[in-house]
Amino acid sequence: MLVKKNWMAELELQYERTRKRYPNDNLMIVFDIDGTILDMRYMVFYTLKAFDKSNHSKYFYDLKISDINGVHENQVESLLEKLNIDEDARVCILDWHNQHRWSPEYILKSHQPFSGALEVVRWFQLQPKTFVGLNTGRPEILRNDTLKSLNKLGREYKVEFTDELLRMSINSREEDVGNIKTAGIKRFQEKGYRIFAFVDNEPDNLKAVSEMDSTGEVLLLHADTIFESKRTKLPRHTVKGKSYDITELIPEKALPRHIQFVWHGINDSHNLRQFLSSDIEWGECDVRMDPIGNGLVLRHDSFVKTPLGVYEEWLDFTQLLASSKQTSKSIKIDLKAGNPLIDKTLEFIKYSKFNDNNLWFNGNVERLHEEGFRKIANAHPKAILQCPVDFLAPLICAAPNKAKTILDMFTEWGINRFSVDWQVSNISELVDQIDNWGFEVNIYNVPDLESFLKATLLMPRSITSDFNFPKWNYYGRGSGEDGNHYEYSARKPRKKRRIKTNLP
Repeated sequence: MLVKKNWMAELELQYERTRKRYPNDNLMIVFDIDGTILDMRYMVFYTLKAFDKSNHSKYFYDLKISDINGVHENQVESLLEKLNIDEDARVCILDWHNQHRWSPEYILKSHQPFSGALEVVRWFQLQPKTFVGLNTGRPEILRNDTLKSLNKLGREYKVEFTDELLRMSINSREEDVGNIKTAGIKRFQEKGYRIFAFVDNEPDNLKAVSEMDSTGEVLLLHADTIFESKRTKLPRHTVKGKSYDITELIPEKALPRHIQFVWHGINDSHNLRQFLSSDIEWGECDVRMDPIGNGLVLRHDSFVKTPLGVYEEWLDFTQLLASSKQTSKSIKIDLKAGNPLIDKTLEFIKYSKFNDNNLWFNGNVERLHEEGFRKIANAHPKAILQCPVDFLAPLICAAPNKAKTILDMFTEWGINRFSVDWQVSNISELVDQIDNWGFEVNIYNVPDLESFLKATLLMPRSITSDFNFPKWNYYGRGSGEDGNHYEYSARKPRKKRRIKTNLP
């Protein structure tokens, strides 16, 4: 009987237990490739579509990925029968499919990873003294093409697979794959790696590894996708799963400490209370001029686009400064206008005696201009001074030298960090390029826990998020001009120290 547990949560526990028991060992998790990391439906789909193109036929004109559900890559004939293709054509198609599916061109073009699989690989590759091994039944002749294909897919996730951590079959694919898997595991162990988990989609392979694991230290994980061998062959203590859910794998306590996390939208008493009682150091507020007074208020939406409500209440900027200083929090100030607002903000900060190390200013270039940024940099030279650079995204990709010239100009104004929207295309490439130029990068507009963890895996200098993460007992609300407001919830109040404030 299989153990009914969340396989990613169990993997996290297994890794933590193994690391505590063997703090100085090189740990390794071993993955199968086909049907475990790679969704082989896409390979079948691509090669069949390519058959039509190459042979000027229309057998697969209406074929969809969903039509291939449940079809193993070695059992394409059953799909052809299901599609009512005549026998003579089936023979021709199968011959063509088997001849081309492992060609370099199709390996590079047809392979797609399961959602979340490469993020899991990335997480373990980031851990100290932890390695990811690949153990596949593919023949050695495909070694170079396999590595080239996987690393092409992995580039977006900052994942890299190396030759020395790939074990393959020395013979043809017809060899007993179970023996290949056990031989691969033994070889990794001989190289000094302590294997804590093995992930495969074939029950036979998991059974073979369980029989050679006399210590019982290897957690067996069944990727419950599509497989040829019988499910009854699964070892009793195997944990199975279909979703590579990194929210179950990565706990809050394991977040990288060098990344600065920022609680977005602390513009109201609910969010401010949550932020002050959390472990998050930085909180972001949106500062505007008080439309009916002489002070500063916290409000994301402009009073032009969203007029003042009859019963609207807001937090005062001085109140935020006092509460944050009292609780040793740091403040990120999003300035929504230029010079008059900058002058008033700097005046209030000077009165509050906030330290530069606890201050972070953010503003759009078209609002603050060079004069505004230089003014802030002169007043607080050790503070973080940031501007969004989403408008440069196409230039960074297409004409990087010109983009860097612009960023260099911004640094002359005093800007020392650049912010990129999580929703922008090619986010990984942008973060990587800006970081390679030596600039600090912030990722913002990160909406949920899964996105937050994926952003963390890119290893930027900082991440700004709404922190609406019920799984971690955070209930940030967030706000925006598009009207997408989260509902505040206190169903599971976070057990933190009590904070004495003057909040309403």
